[in-house]
Amino acid sequence: MKKSKMILSVLLAGTMVLGLAGCGSPSKSTSDNASDSKTSDSSDGDTFKIGGIGPTTGGAAVYGQAVKNAAELAVNEINEAGGINGKQVELNFQDDEHDAEKAVNAYNTLKDWGMQALLGTVTSTPCVAVANEAYADNMFLLSPSGSAVECVQYDNAFRVCFSDPNQGLASAQYIGENKLASKVAVIYDSSDVYSSGIYEKFAEEAKNQDFEIVAAEAFTADNNKDFSTQIQKAKDAGADLVFLPIYYTEASLILDQAKKSGYDTKFFGCDGLDGILSVENFDTSLTEGVMLLTPFAADAEDEATQKFVSEYKEKYGDTPNQFAADAYDGMYAIKAAFEAENVTPDMSISDICEAAKKGITSITVDGLTGGEEGITWTADGEPNKSPKAVIITDGAYKAM
Repeated sequence: MKKSKMILSVLLAGTMVLGLAGCGSPSKSTSDNASDSKTSDSSDGDTFKIGGIGPTTGGAAVYGQAVKNAAELAVNEINEAGGINGKQVELNFQDDEHDAEKAVNAYNTLKDWGMQALLGTVTSTPCVAVANEAYADNMFLLSPSGSAVECVQYDNAFRVCFSDPNQGLASAQYIGENKLASKVAVIYDSSDVYSSGIYEKFAEEAKNQDFEIVAAEAFTADNNKDFSTQIQKAKDAGADLVFLPIYYTEASLILDQAKKSGYDTKFFGCDGLDGILSVENFDTSLTEGVMLLTPFAADAEDEATQKFVSEYKEKYGDTPNQFAADAYDGMYAIKAAFEAENVTPDMSISDICEAAKKGITSITVDGLTGGEEGITWTADGEPNKSPKAVIITDGAYKAM
């Protein structure tokens, strides 16, 4: 298994400075079918076929839909600019409903279609399952947001986001170094590799910080609607901040139930909370002051971010989140890796993978999530880039 080499502690107080990116107007038609989105026209041996997998329906659809949308924007822009090494790109995005078995089925569908590299999957548990299949095929895999350690355990797999341990480490350091709390409670999903992975590293790093974990309360996928017990224990322990290394659906329930119980405290989460402002029938005023680690803020004032946000809003009627930004950067990373090694569509899947593995470790992507120094990758699949934090203010993310 590959090991992360990220060292984050010296980077956590950085400001929100985003790198070069942008979106042109789409030049190819795209499918509106969320489970089978194809961009560009295919020509055997003359077109790169890039697959995508993620949840565009179901409880995690905010993540998958954002990745699909941003990947389409990137592909359209790349094709307008001449493609990759002079060849056009076709994107086929499949819905996995955040389910491992369905993700594997989607992978096989894409293989039958002729996929040559995969941007995905979006969420961790399906990504781990698909990573095993991709390794057996020696298929190049770049996940925009699969953060579990096992997502990139093989040498053909890379990611754009931070790993779960790195998110846990960075969160503990950010809370400690910025003196956000003295007593912290944690509510996490012990049945989910994403949530438990972040919590374990957070608890380990908390011992080095000037705050105390006064309550650590777990729930499972079978018991994720009533959080009254966990909230009450955090309240009784006097926690002045609750750390939520969980997804936005459960987080919205916790915020609502905490409010109803009279528990007024601060909340801090990771990338799983991104999407909480889009939860149906949820009072988003409850998110005021919620903090989370994220490599992207849509309100950043640099020209590249503003252009990306404007194009995304115009086409999809929504504000892009960090999953969209990671996917956009991921598609450009595939382009740069292919170009670095002169990859062509007539190469075998295995030869493309071997070349892309070499290429991605030699490039720097000045993307939306890269910060001042851009994004680079190590051979173990991990990105090097600066972590940042945002706070929700007046229904929008603001850089901290």
